[in-house]
Amino acid sequence: MVIVGASLDRVPFSGIIRIRDMMYSVPNPFRLDQGDVSFDVPATAKAAMTRAIEENQTHYLQTTGIPRLRNLIAARLRERNGIVEADPEHILVANGGIHALYCVCQAILEPGDEVIIPDPAWPPAAGNIVAAGGVPVGCPLHESIGWRYDFDELERLITPRTRVLYVNSPNNPTGGVLTRGDLERIAAIARAHDLWIIADEAYEDVVFDGEHVTMASLPGLYDRTISLHTFSKTYAMTGLRLGYVAIQNPVLRERAKKVLFYSTSNVASVVQYGGIGALEGSQACVDEFRQELRERRDLFYNAVAGASSGVFSGRPPAGAFYAFLRIDRRLADQLCPPSGEPSLSWRVAEYMIKSARIGCVPGVDFGANGEGYLRFCFARSRAELTGALESMKALLAGKPAS
Repeated sequence: MVIVGASLDRVPFSGIIRIRDMMYSVPNPFRLDQGDVSFDVPATAKAAMTRAIEENQTHYLQTTGIPRLRNLIAARLRERNGIVEADPEHILVANGGIHALYCVCQAILEPGDEVIIPDPAWPPAAGNIVAAGGVPVGCPLHESIGWRYDFDELERLITPRTRVLYVNSPNNPTGGVLTRGDLERIAAIARAHDLWIIADEAYEDVVFDGEHVTMASLPGLYDRTISLHTFSKTYAMTGLRLGYVAIQNPVLRERAKKVLFYSTSNVASVVQYGGIGALEGSQACVDEFRQELRERRDLFYNAVAGASSGVFSGRPPAGAFYAFLRIDRRLADQLCPPSGEPSLSWRVAEYMIKSARIGCVPGVDFGANGEGYLRFCFARSRAELTGALESMKALLAGKPAS
């Protein structure tokens, strides 16, 4: 029997799925592997969802989203993000940020089109590009300059097939934050080579050092920038799956709307009302979440070098909520000698999961430039972070630090 749909065989699964499967086999795990905050959804969002159910708001909706929600999103983009041209008509409400990216990639890419992505990068970035027939081209981010680009290196990667620059700041997994000057340089490159920009703004509200600049807010850039946003990180709505994309270009927007319709018809009504509640309510929780994440970051980094006896090291990130830690290869080889697994980061990740019950993700899963690192999420509760650090120390105590 001929199996059709073989093009999907080229699309890789993220190693995060393999890690999740491993974690479910571990008793009493420390779930530092998944990028999920421990905070509760804001009360205003909960109340709005409860009210939507009580009022039987459980039927089909407009494919692009509830008008009130799109109005609120456009207002937020203008007032908080500085995208003065943002209009409700430009907004498509999606089933989380990953679905927004899927819709955009399907709408903008033709087979063989190249998209330059950061390396390391969130795995679904490359996966969605490949699923649309495109070719992801990794451009290294450099730890020595705060996980930012060498822009001469970036520009050398552009070919006649390059169509899009994918920008993610703050970056998952490194926490690197691009400066305004960095974004202006990217904008100049995009203009010079007539490229689109996909700006993944998932961690826009999780910046500890420096400022967050929304790519599409730069002068004259909104018409070539597709801005992706999510409620997941800002409002702790990870499991509710609510995101959105802003597309000014009407042709591209119509294509993305088709993908939206054929993939989900409309995002769950109750969840959309939750988004309305989150945006209409007090925004104090956003600052409170960020401050608590800063304190959790510091708690983790103040202890991890000692707890790991020097096996892991790195500087606290400027944004997002991940510790992307360098592995000392010599010490790691003493802990878990090379065997059938050629990847250092996979080998150490599996060791930490099986021996210390600590979830983490191998850096190589985010790109070749991530090999030799592990990603830990410090957005978990203080109790879980402390437990993970204690378990790490118990496992690695007595290991030589030099």
